[in-house]
Amino acid sequence: MKIKFLTKFLGLFFLSLFLACSSDDDVTVVDEMEPEEEVIEEEEEPAIPEEIVYPIEGETGTILLNDKLLSQEGYVLVNESSEDRVYLMEKDSALIVHEWQLEFGLGNDVELLSDGRLLASLGVESPDFSFGGYGGIIQLINPDSSVDWEFTYANEEHIIHHDVEMLPNGNILAIVWDLRSREELDAIGYLGEEEKVYTETIIEINSATDEIVWKWESWDHIVQDTDDSKPRFGIINEHPELININYIDILRETVEPDGDIMHANGFDYDEENDLIYMTINNFSEVWVIDHSTTNAQAKTNTGGSYGKGGDLVYRFGNPTAYDNTFGERLFYNNHFPNLLENDVPGDGNILVYVNGNGDSKQSVVYELNLPANFNLQANTSNELDIIWSYTREGLYAPRVSGAVRLDNGNTLITSGTSGFIEVTNDKEVVWEFEGSGFYWRSYHYDLGSSALSFLNN
Repeated sequence: MKIKFLTKFLGLFFLSLFLACSSDDDVTVVDEMEPEEEVIEEEEEPAIPEEIVYPIEGETGTILLNDKLLSQEGYVLVNESSEDRVYLMEKDSALIVHEWQLEFGLGNDVELLSDGRLLASLGVESPDFSFGGYGGIIQLINPDSSVDWEFTYANEEHIIHHDVEMLPNGNILAIVWDLRSREELDAIGYLGEEEKVYTETIIEINSATDEIVWKWESWDHIVQDTDDSKPRFGIINEHPELININYIDILRETVEPDGDIMHANGFDYDEENDLIYMTINNFSEVWVIDHSTTNAQAKTNTGGSYGKGGDLVYRFGNPTAYDNTFGERLFYNNHFPNLLENDVPGDGNILVYVNGNGDSKQSVVYELNLPANFNLQANTSNELDIIWSYTREGLYAPRVSGAVRLDNGNTLITSGTSGFIEVTNDKEVVWEFEGSGFYWRSYHYDLGSSALSFLNN
């Protein structure tokens, strides 16, 4: 009994002692866990980018070099006339990222619009007459190659050729060869032997109605100084605003007459001043034409924003074309009058590709300064100042070709018989493509361009 009592007493004593010693206020419990050893991770060596070795063979040709620090990132739209192909090409590999299937052969220019459609000059299958660059059909083509709009203008008397341009209002400008009969030619004092001659016309088409809403005809602005008994007679060097129907460039003295006496091959539209710039290959000139005229004014020498009607507002490149002994000839065949706009470096100037036919066999890209006010004068130099130019040994394309200015100030040059080169303002080649095709033009599209949005669909 006493033992049980003692046992219980001792149990209660030790329990109370344990509880007293376990109070948070009186007892601090120290965690005596051993510290973990610090693990030092070894830093990974930075990955060394794989060196790209040029040249690189691609689907369409060879990338000879690409300096990614200096070249403009983007895609190149290629007009490959020899194969009737239009495609977007990746600059680093020459791979095709998108190609359109065309219903007709290339009548030369095809440009990608900001909404992702192509504006294309295409050739009819059986033209009644044809020279290099003939077309006849204009199409607006969707990214899936379906045709959004089509306009045909081709018969025995006229045919669309070379270049097309969309205006801000959605209308479309096109260059046209127009037939002139031997009777018409004789009546004004034409000296050539051709039975048929084709002069240049520009038409404006309303794409909603297919109506021709404006027209300018070179035929209305002819001068000749061979027969004073016939109309259009005048002293040529006193009338730089008119076109000498009998002009034959020294470059064409050995060329058989074919009726294509002017051969316009490209144009560009100046929205701010409502002017058209057109390259005339057989005159080695650029003609400047007032688009603000009415149809009636365009046939005369009065009216329009410049007061000259359809007469030339300006001309440059070859003063011998109007017997001007002042000013130095700069052009020896020429293509693609490309106005620099939209805040690219050189905005307000114009690029022209001069083929360099004749003795030099050397092509040159010129950037020329356009005057703030055109003042075409007789017996004075009307030539433009050279702001920048580019050529190099072996750069020679006797036909087609052109140049566009990129956002970073580089210039993308199409040499029609060989390929494309991109050069800096300091004339350093930073990208070059060489192919075996025949290239009408190329256009550059930055990766963020709205024209390329269909690639992400």
